[in-house]
Amino acid sequence: MIALSRLNGSRFALNSDLIERIDASPDTVITLVDGTKYLVAESIDDVIDGVRAFRASIIASSGLDPVHTIQQQPPLRVVARSEDL
Repeated sequence: MIALSRLNGSRFALNSDLIERIDASPDTVITLVDGTKYLVAESIDDVIDGVRAFRASIIASSGLDPVHTIQQQPPLRVVARSEDL
């Protein structure tokens, strides 16, 4: 969830996984995948930064290092099907 502000100053949290697009015309309008639109005080860049920070916090709180986790996986190998034996 990211915290945003309506134009009247009230704050709300938005599930950033549901964002389809963000437009600026000149106010920032966030459109969700279900068509719901939110007019917010933040700029497009601020919303994107908020989504990035939220997703980074999820990875950081998992305790996993995404670069090293991928490298530590065993390599893939070809396994014959039983009918091929």
